Amino acid sequence: MIDTTLSTLDEFIGVLGELSDEAYIHRCRLIGDATVGQHVRHTIELYQCLLSGYQAGEVCYDKRKRDIRIETNIQTALNCLVSIKNELNRPDKSLSVFYELNSRQVELQSNYYREIMYNLEHTIHHQALIRVAIESSTTITLPSTFGVAPSTTKYRLACAQ
Repeated sequence: MIDTTLSTLDEFIGVLGELSDEAYIHRCRLIGDATVGQHVRHTIELYQCLLSGYQAGEVCYDKRKRDIRIETNIQTALNCLVSIKNELNRPDKSLSVFYELNSRQVELQSNYYREIMYNLEHTIHHQALIRVAIESSTTITLPSTFGVAPSTTKYRLACAQ
């Protein structure tokens, strides 16, 4: 699971490395007038919440920094993704995950590996949206696996045989 997450982040880094600054901040009507950078920032900040809460064993994804530099500067985003990759491989442990729902805080019991899996699935979901934005406004050819769940890739390969 961590290896899959690392390879997904590597693919993300590769795609972002091909984007122009203009494409990174371009508002795309097809994804609700959001930018690639906004989706990248959102994805990065969930990993940052997980990693920063690991030591204390408490994670709250609702309390993200919402750092405008990540969504407007590709190099900042790339640096964050590399940092996440370097910090990700940690032992599993119990975590309390907090959510703010209906004006009250809810606590769920989880663990680090489960939250890595949540972040991986979340990353792939946002990559699919980013794919729409990139393909609608650039000529960049994306990897066929970008924004596609590993289980879908496996299924497609099985069908092709």
